[in-house]
Amino acid sequence: MAAALAIRMVVVFFTYRSLPDADKFYESFGWEMGWIARALASGHGFSSPYYPWSGPTAIMSPLYPWLLSLVFRLFGVYSLTSAFVILSINSLFSTLTCIPVYFSAKYSLGPRAAKIAAWVWALYPFAIYFSAGRVWEYALTGLLFTTCFCIAQRIHQSAKPLAWIGFGALYGLTAHSNASVMSTLPFLLGFALWQAHKAGKRWVLNGALTMLTFFLVLTPWTIRNYRALGVICPVRDNFWLEFYSGNYGDASLNPVSPHPASNPAEMNKFLSMGEKAYLNDKHALAIDSIEDHPLFIAQKTLRRFIYYWTGFWSLSRDELQREPYDPGNIFYCSVITLLMLRGARRLWSRNRAAALPYLVLIGVFPLAYYITYPLMDYRQPIEPAIVVLAVAGALALKRAKAGQPGRVEGNSILQSK
Repeated sequence: MAAALAIRMVVVFFTYRSLPDADKFYESFGWEMGWIARALASGHGFSSPYYPWSGPTAIMSPLYPWLLSLVFRLFGVYSLTSAFVILSINSLFSTLTCIPVYFSAKYSLGPRAAKIAAWVWALYPFAIYFSAGRVWEYALTGLLFTTCFCIAQRIHQSAKPLAWIGFGALYGLTAHSNASVMSTLPFLLGFALWQAHKAGKRWVLNGALTMLTFFLVLTPWTIRNYRALGVICPVRDNFWLEFYSGNYGDASLNPVSPHPASNPAEMNKFLSMGEKAYLNDKHALAIDSIEDHPLFIAQKTLRRFIYYWTGFWSLSRDELQREPYDPGNIFYCSVITLLMLRGARRLWSRNRAAALPYLVLIGVFPLAYYITYPLMDYRQPIEPAIVVLAVAGALALKRAKAGQPGRVEGNSILQSK
C-alpha cells in the first residue's frame, strides 16, 4: 500500500496542473461530475450536468459529485489546490483497494497468490492512471465494489442478520457511486444465498434483509429525483441518451456525436426542452433506431464487446492519428484478457464455487457498456477482479511451464511447493 500510494502521488504531481483549463470549460476537471460539483458548491443544488447553468439533474450518480463539491467548498472551485486534493483522494481510494484485492484473492487462490495480486494492483498501469490522472468515480467505485465482492464471496458463512444488512447497505452506497453495479447484485446475492441454503443456514430472512436494506439506501435519492424532475429512477435517468448517442453511426467515421456534452446544437436543445423532455425524446429516438437498424446495432455491439476486452476499434490512418498509442494499448489489453480467461478457466476447473462470483463480474457487469460506450474507463470497477484472475492465469502458466500441477484445498488453489 505504501508503494501504491507513493507511485500514484508521483503521477499526481505531474498531472494536477493540467486540470483547471478554462478554455475547455474545465471539462477535464470531472466533466459532468465536475460541473455538477460546481453547482453544488455554488449553491445551485444537484444540477447543471454540463457547463451552462441548467435545472436539477439525475444524469449522474450522486456520491462522487458530492465528494468533489466538498473539495471545491474547502479549496476553491476548479482551483489548483482542489485538483491536487481530489487526485490525491482518488489515489488513496485506489491504494486502499489493495486490501479487498488481497482478501478476495486469498479466499479463492490462497495467500501466496493474494500477495502477488495486491502487488500487481499497486503497480497496475490502469489503476495508477485512472486514479492519479482522472477526476471521475473510478477509484471510489473500485474500492467500494471490490469490498462488496470480497464480502459476497464469504457472507454465506455468516448467520448474523447484521452482516447481511451491512452488505445490502454497502451495495446501495456503491450504487450511488456507479449505478451499473446494481446489475450484479441479484447474481452475487443469489449465489451466496444458495451456498447458505446448502450449509443449512437461514437464507430467506437474510436475503430479504439484504434487499430491503439495499432499497432503503436507494429510496431517498429516488424520492429526490421524483420531486425534482418528475421521474422515477433509483439513481440515474440518462440510459437512453447514452444508448442513442453510442449507437449513432460509426465513432471512427462520425466524430460529431448527438450528445449535448460534445454537440452545441444538442446542448441548445437540452437547455430549451429541459432534462426530462429531452431525455424522453432521446428514449423515443433510441427505440426507433432499434426497430429500424437492428443489424447495425448488433454489429456495433459486437465491436464494442471486442473493444472492451482488447482495446481494438480500428487501425485506420485517421484513428491512429487521433489515438497514436492504440497499438500498444491493444497488445496490453489483449494480454491481460488472455491471462484473465486462463485464470478463470483454471479456477473453474479447480473450484467452481470460487470461480462463479468472478464469472458474474466479467459476464454481467459489462453488458450495459456493450450497448452504449465500452471505454477502458468504464471497466475500472471490475479491474481488481480482472487483476486477480490474470494473476491466477499467470501462475497457472508458470506452473504449466515448470510441469507442476496445482492442487485444491478448501476454497483456495494452492501452488505446489
